[in-house]
Amino acid sequence: EAEALDLGHGIQFMPMAEVVGSDDIAVCADADIVMFTAGAKQKPGQTRIDLAEATISLVRKVLPAVTEVAPNAVYVMVTNPVDVVTYASLKISGLPPTQLFGSGTVLDSSRLRYLIAQHARVAVQNVHAYIAGEHGDSELPLWSSASIGAVPLLEWQGSNGSSPMTASVREDIAREVVESAYRIIEGKGATNYAVALAGSRIIEAVLKDEQRILPISSLLDDYYGISDVCLSVPTIVGSAGVGDRLAVPMSVDELAGLRASGDAVRAVARQFGF
Repeated sequence: EAEALDLGHGIQFMPMAEVVGSDDIAVCADADIVMFTAGAKQKPGQTRIDLAEATISLVRKVLPAVTEVAPNAVYVMVTNPVDVVTYASLKISGLPPTQLFGSGTVLDSSRLRYLIAQHARVAVQNVHAYIAGEHGDSELPLWSSASIGAVPLLEWQGSNGSSPMTASVREDIAREVVESAYRIIEGKGATNYAVALAGSRIIEAVLKDEQRILPISSLLDDYYGISDVCLSVPTIVGSAGVGDRLAVPMSVDELAGLRASGDAVRAVARQFGF
């Protein structure tokens, strides 16, 4: 209630809305979208996988009650490890795989674009690049399909005082994307601002039926031969939830990395009986 009151006091500065808060699940009745953020807090030095057991236990306790009062909502899982939790949530809830998905690598892709933009000295909005796979240590950048403006990233020769995107530069950027969350957690205890913005972008795509392409985590079925695992790939998102996945061009190494990421996530899910 205090959180809702604090948010409500800021409505003057936003589009008009009503903010309500409760510990009663009934407050979610007939919701159009539910964003699930309940989960164990990641501590310094912990991997996202370390959180799986506690978070899945929370999902078992809370999610069925929410789906009972909001059976037609689109569900977005944000809690870590998001790929394993999304897979477990589909099994626990029985919801169709189009109706429930994870926030995936929407934030990771934003981190990637930010770092590319910094190196290239251009606006981040002019960078198009995706992180695919696990939202975690096995994630990988899809360099083959990335671009700066209309220039393929791998052909970027530098401009405005910037240098080419060499293999060394790309390796440093990829490492920074993976490690940035750990740095933020070590420095301030948790990530919150950027992931909230990423979450709000996903909500907008669903509520406004934008058909926006986002690297969300969903249950794959023969995506480049990968099935029965939740991974992030560029996906069309609208009011019905998960739409078509894009067959993004990948190099041999990128495809191998995506398959390895899928194996890693699948192995963790199996540890917890899914």
